[in-house]
Amino acid sequence: MSEAPFPTNQDLDAAQLRRAFGVFPSGVVAVAAVVDGVPVGLAASSFRSESLDPPLVSFSIAATSKTWPDLRRAGRLGVTVLAEHHGVVARQLAGEPAQRFDGVPTSVSDDGALVIEDGIARFDTEIRREVEAGDHIIVLLEVKAVEHPEAGQPLVFHRSSFGRLATPA
Repeated sequence: MSEAPFPTNQDLDAAQLRRAFGVFPSGVVAVAAVVDGVPVGLAASSFRSESLDPPLVSFSIAATSKTWPDLRRAGRLGVTVLAEHHGVVARQLAGEPAQRFDGVPTSVSDDGALVIEDGIARFDTEIRREVEAGDHIIVLLEVKAVEHPEAGQPLVFHRSSFGRLATPA
């Protein structure tokens, strides 16, 4: 067995960790709802499926998020898997709250879940549980309805920028 490839007692700084975490590509989702008559939403690159029975998905949000306290008051949350052409939308969802949905075609369920119309998958969800995880909160969502049009490729977040999957020829 060879010597350890790196020292085990490192002082880990946030910038180094962010760069290392960033080498793993992920998809991007919009999490949104209408709260008090106003569309509220955010972009997350930490979405994942958790369970088929019961149907559960999750995402993580910074504990310091100013959007999450409003969004968590919604009865239902819409989760949209963003398509490869949604780079501008993802940036917009990270910008000024009052302008996050300007020019973005959306639909809203009777329960207030807001989805982006041309996403490649759309989920109507309900918050099941929140778990503190260091400087983030893991949000576990129960899927109540799903729509998957079977077209399009996902937006990919990798090394702090948006891209697309390479499709085989």
